Amino acid sequence: MTRLTDPSWSPYLAGGLIGLLQIPAFLLMDTGLGASSSFVTAAGQVAVLVDPMVQEGSYFSKYLASDKYVWQVALVVGVVFGAFFSARASGMGRRGVAPVWRSAFNIRSDAARYAMAFLGGFVLLFGARLAGGCTSGHGLTGMAQLAVSSSVVVAAIFAGGIASAFLLTRRA
Repeated sequence: MTRLTDPSWSPYLAGGLIGLLQIPAFLLMDTGLGASSSFVTAAGQVAVLVDPMVQEGSYFSKYLASDKYVWQVALVVGVVFGAFFSARASGMGRRGVAPVWRSAFNIRSDAARYAMAFLGGFVLLFGARLAGGCTSGHGLTGMAQLAVSSSVVVAAIFAGGIASAFLLTRRA
């Protein structure tokens, strides 16, 4: 039986629970699970503080005009806090730079680790917006709706992940 304090959960249990989250997302918010729109929503809110005209006719206007994107900000905040509390409850905590990253990229310091994580996150978010959604949006929601575009994106995500893992482990 999986406990909240276990270092890892069964992927079948976790996947099933995430899949069940689609039901209230569709029924209550008229949208599916996704995270990349939350960053656009938050950036749009900040942009409005500087220039109120951002609300009309800009890239941000779609995300500012609808309340359905606001809950995604809460989802991302919840993911951050949930990951923190899960790491604390399981005793996993912070472990430093993974050996594969240390040998593949010669990363030794926390500053370099954080810079690499930020750069990777930025590239990932840029790609998610370019693809019209993030991995959770396409992989969970799009695939649940049998969207052809999501099938193509998910196939590309897996191909990129496999290629990246192959390159990283070969260099290490």
